[in-house]
Amino acid sequence: MAPPIALPETFARAVAGLRSVTCRPEIVLEEVGAPQRLAPYAFALSAGVLRDGDEVATGRLILLHDPAGHEAWQGTLRLVTYVTAELEVDLASDPLLPGVGWTWLTDALDAQEARYRAIGGTVTQTLSTRFGELAGPPAAGDIEIRASWTPLGADLAPHLLGWCTLLASTAGLPPPGVTALPTRRPAGAA
Repeated sequence: MAPPIALPETFARAVAGLRSVTCRPEIVLEEVGAPQRLAPYAFALSAGVLRDGDEVATGRLILLHDPAGHEAWQGTLRLVTYVTAELEVDLASDPLLPGVGWTWLTDALDAQEARYRAIGGTVTQTLSTRFGELAGPPAAGDIEIRASWTPLGADLAPHLLGWCTLLASTAGLPPPGVTALPTRRPAGAA
């Protein structure tokens, strides 16, 4: 049996920091297989966001490590994310949504005091209407946020907490400690 391969200390410390985080209960985190061709070392988490028992947003966060460094990353570590959520059609069709979605990411990282550089990404909004054999459900809207950034410092816990905040924002969850009020039906409504 071959001896276990020793992980670089930087990568091992970064993974330990990610594993140490507990997100809010509506966000279910799971370690998943990481892509193997993007960097010599990789680690990945998958998340599902539940609201009233339904999954309303999903995401993936991948940690990449190249001990030799990477010029475009401006460092040896890189975090890559993909987050998607279904939205109400009114919100999904708002021309300001991409800017708001990007702000959800940067504000979430900043609120957790996650230090980073070389951040970039895309925000995509889509509207879908079904026809023919697929007709039935009303129009649906989605948002997809794809981004990557280089974390500064050894502690990645603030980055994961920021990512969880991003997931909560895309899912429309109220801030922690705030309870959403039930929707009130007009008198006489069934």
